[in-house]
Amino acid sequence: MAHPGFFQRQASARRNTGLLVLLFLTAVVLITLAVCLVGYFVTRSETSGQPFHHWLLSSHGLITASAVVTLICLGSLIRWVDLAGGGSRVAKMVGARPIDPDTRDSDERKLRNIVEEMAIASGVPVPELYIMDGETGINAFVAGYTPGSAVMVVTHGSITQLTRDELQGVVGHEFSHIFNGDMRLNVRLIALLSGILMIGQIGGFLLRASFFSSGRTTARNRDGRAQAAMGIIGVALFVIGYVGVFFGRLIQAAVSRQRESLADASSVQFTRNPEGIGGALFKIGLRGSYLDTTGHATDMNHMCFGESARMKFTSLLASHPPVEQRINAIQPGLLARLKSRLRDTEPGADLRSATNGMQAAAASGFAGGSSSVRHTASARYAPATGANARAPKTAAAPKLSERVGTISPEGEDFAIRLLQRLPSTFRGLLYTRAGAIQLCYAMLIDELSEKEQAQRLTLVPSHSLLGPQPDLLAKLIPALQNIGAAVRFPALELAMPALRKLDPHERAQLIRNVRALVNADNRVTLFELALTSFLSRHLGVDSGRVVPVRHRSYKAVMPAIQRLLSLLARAGSHDSQEAEGLYHQAMAGFASNGTDYPMLTKVTMRQLQEALKTLNGLSPLLKPAIIDACGHCITYDGVIEVREYELMRLVADQLDCPMPPMVV
Repeated sequence: MAHPGFFQRQASARRNTGLLVLLFLTAVVLITLAVCLVGYFVTRSETSGQPFHHWLLSSHGLITASAVVTLICLGSLIRWVDLAGGGSRVAKMVGARPIDPDTRDSDERKLRNIVEEMAIASGVPVPELYIMDGETGINAFVAGYTPGSAVMVVTHGSITQLTRDELQGVVGHEFSHIFNGDMRLNVRLIALLSGILMIGQIGGFLLRASFFSSGRTTARNRDGRAQAAMGIIGVALFVIGYVGVFFGRLIQAAVSRQRESLADASSVQFTRNPEGIGGALFKIGLRGSYLDTTGHATDMNHMCFGESARMKFTSLLASHPPVEQRINAIQPGLLARLKSRLRDTEPGADLRSATNGMQAAAASGFAGGSSSVRHTASARYAPATGANARAPKTAAAPKLSERVGTISPEGEDFAIRLLQRLPSTFRGLLYTRAGAIQLCYAMLIDELSEKEQAQRLTLVPSHSLLGPQPDLLAKLIPALQNIGAAVRFPALELAMPALRKLDPHERAQLIRNVRALVNADNRVTLFELALTSFLSRHLGVDSGRVVPVRHRSYKAVMPAIQRLLSLLARAGSHDSQEAEGLYHQAMAGFASNGTDYPMLTKVTMRQLQEALKTLNGLSPLLKPAIIDACGHCITYDGVIEVREYELMRLVADQLDCPMPPMVV
């Protein structure tokens, strides 16, 4: 079965966000009318029994409606602002602990290695990892607003009870959520639901207050009637609030189920191993996935890997399809094999009770991804290195845009081989703030002589953390020189968790230091541009913000496309005549008349940056043509050079398109 691609899923996530806001506004209107109806009956004697629609337009009605709308919007706004910190804020909200990148715990290292493999194989920065130490259930979620700022949270039960295959399946599923744009929708859904919940919370407070007061008063107390009225109003608001929450959860579950099923399918595509996801689902059915140590389990239900909270009406409100249904959807007969395996490995196990346990937890399907990639690919995938990379041209070769937001067995194979090639000292330094900072400097000076390196480093101000550290550079530079250009972007992705730990002013100073090294020779290479753009995109002030859609057609961005393809056509050809022909081929999909947008003879790096910033404002459905036109240029002659790969990575990163390693 064919599944929607990366760009279609991104567009769908944006549409779902708009639909979510519309449903929220509808819920606000209905809850406001319900509260006003309560107010109408309470004040009916004071308003001489006028009809409800007249009362609604009176001062009593308008004040009541305004108060309800204000409370709901205020509740949502407070939570919205609270969650503006992105994924790390959500992780702290549920009491998760950050995992030290250089952890010595074997289970945590297993998780980190799996996440790093998938990050390199897919071309995204390594997510920050958190663990919920007190949770024995098997669960996980990702949070954040952009792929570059993603945070992955797993329970202690996940890393201790799942095999590596099954855990890799979990990670594969969560990476699917990163690619699909689900994280942003999930975080916003928490904020919107909290506003609807506020009316019910106020009702509960009034209800408790009335009972508390009545216990301290006597029958002769004149305030008895007022307390009774408070209790009635409290009950009404409590019921209205939680009826609103019921329908909110209903909408939440409907949206979540669809996305969880898609993530299951994507995870199987990523890892080509149905047994991994099947095993994870089977264990969820037997052992559960509930979160018992946080008060936000219900809030998090739609974004977790499995059902995180126990609730009534699970057939309606469950955010995940039933476990058995999901296993059967992965592969016919898989459930029977898993039950048979349980019988063989645990002869004393009661299969009937195990099946009943799965049925009881039917709605708590753990959206596990598959795992255990079969590393049997004959093709090697890697960034272009010092030698030119010859890629056989075939008519059936998939478009470059079809590889965006995917993980292939070949990409996983490359990631594992690369991580094995990295010296342990080099890799260990990437997990520290100091080592990650020095890596940025080392990648800019590793091709210079020792004398030139020393001269360049004088441009970086002295600082205990951000200044040059010769002892660390002496360990990083030789490794970069030995492994070659293939390691540069993957190493930077591995270093991102450490770089994200820098304070905002430290991030800004690092970017300034990198730019000082880049500008030292008054020329900017494509890699230098890619590095500075990458750091600005992922560590800058606006790094966690989503770029809104500003353009829904190519007409307004044609000058930006002209600049980008002019540069790529020259990079992918050997002479000006060939470049001219290549440029017109690439532009054919955007401009019917090539004379309107002739190839530019010069494109500055600043112009390229401005063009990429403009193109990132395109609708997701318009970006594939941009990626494919760029891919046509760099693969035109069957050779992918270092500068072409670096330019392609720059384009993909600035357009928020995770680009897997290029074929060598």
